[in-house]
Amino acid sequence: MIHQFILAAPKPGMTAQEFQDYWVNVHAVRYAAKIPQIRKYMVDTVVDVEGDLGSPALPHQGIAEIWLANGEEQLASLQTDEFLNGARLDEPNWAAFWLTIVVDTTAHEIVPGPGEGRDRDWVKLTVLMKRRPGLDLDDYRKRSLDGYASEVRGVPGLRRYLHAHTVDGAYVFGEAAFDSVEQLWFDDTEALRQALRSPHFTGRVKAARDEITDPKHVFSLAAKENWIIGPEAR
Repeated sequence: MIHQFILAAPKPGMTAQEFQDYWVNVHAVRYAAKIPQIRKYMVDTVVDVEGDLGSPALPHQGIAEIWLANGEEQLASLQTDEFLNGARLDEPNWAAFWLTIVVDTTAHEIVPGPGEGRDRDWVKLTVLMKRRPGLDLDDYRKRSLDGYASEVRGVPGLRRYLHAHTVDGAYVFGEAAFDSVEQLWFDDTEALRQALRSPHFTGRVKAARDEITDPKHVFSLAAKENWIIGPEAR
């Protein structure tokens, strides 16, 4: 299954709150959710947590997470009337579409958590990562799931951990913008803040991450989940 991440930023003149409200309550429900190939769909709305990675910080204020069965269904979804004359036409009403980032991935669950549910008030950290120059892609993928992931597993307060590799198709015409996306779940915002300040995260995790990534191309966003379709796939 393809796990797609779409990072979006508010159009000029729209506040972050207006942007998030429109995305969750209008665009997601009225347009995007009607695309028949989408199996699961959530919108992560960004929360302000000190310690985000990346300089300058990303301007994006939300992440759509979309699950599709395979590449064929993904291609078909982009040809539907629901996308072409619905979701796509609505995008300029709320998003600075020229800033949109899309990463298609295959996910690996490293630390299983409690079952997903609409009643869970998770806070999670989503991190976009690019491998360091000179590191082979296959080697990066292996090391991200071995030595690096073993350090992330030790982050205090961690409830669930996912590391998702960018699909092979993103490299057909050259380098992908990012090689993987990881997500770390915590009980609440304070638990995330404590984790980001912990010696384990600032020391061991950072050192392990710097061994395999380009620090100039590592960015993170903290967010709350808003299920639109799911957590059970339709």
